[in-house]
Amino acid sequence: MSDPASDPATDPATDSDAASAPHVRTPLRQRARAALPAELDMVPWLPLLSSGERVRVVADLQVADAAVGDYVCKIGRPAGFWFGVVDGLLKMSNDSSQGASITFTGVPPGAWFGEGTLLKREVYRYNIEALRASTVAGLPVSTFEWLLGRSIGFNRYVMNQLNERLGQFIAAREIDRLNDPDSKVARSLAALFHPVLYPGVGEVLRITQQELAYLIGLSRQRVNEALRSLQQQGLIRIEYGGVRVLDLAGLRRVVGRAVER
Repeated sequence: MSDPASDPATDPATDSDAASAPHVRTPLRQRARAALPAELDMVPWLPLLSSGERVRVVADLQVADAAVGDYVCKIGRPAGFWFGVVDGLLKMSNDSSQGASITFTGVPPGAWFGEGTLLKREVYRYNIEALRASTVAGLPVSTFEWLLGRSIGFNRYVMNQLNERLGQFIAAREIDRLNDPDSKVARSLAALFHPVLYPGVGEVLRITQQELAYLIGLSRQRVNEALRSLQQQGLIRIEYGGVRVLDLAGLRRVVGRAVER
């Protein structure tokens, strides 16, 4: 299901190479399967379609289970699918071969991404990698374009996605200029609890402190300190295996005050 060569196992290899390297994973596209009913329930834009449109989408939609470190898409590869996260956690990052690795954002359940690349018919300018075992859905570009040509509801959904994501990236660049770790953690949590971009998160974000540290670019210890500070302010509650946001507006105010200083 993944775009060609978007996965470490898609690099050319001889038969002898394959025989001597049994640890190499099968490419995501070779693990693709039809979506289960419960997985279709996690597609937020499906109810916006007509019955006929849903029939085609359900037939064309592919789902694959990504292991930690699997690439869903890679820089320079042509885009062939519109991707969504059914379960798990992905990260969007730059090409680290020419310098330091920069993580742009986390991609939690309910997120759909890559529509801008498909609309512009470009190659990917970012990597999407699984931070943990994840279930990823892919809609072929032909079906994506077919929906754009006939569904008003789908068009509105895509336009709203683009608008919300632009606002999120502007806010992210503002906070990146700051040296306040607490504000960076607050910004990251507020971004991951975005009800429009990530409707599948719910009230509890299933994320470890180490995963959050990877996304923000801080040490696990510093993330732990920031989380406890935010918890003392009554903004979040640290729970087993995740974080519950108690005051999303309050988290955003923390970020706003940091930017204004």
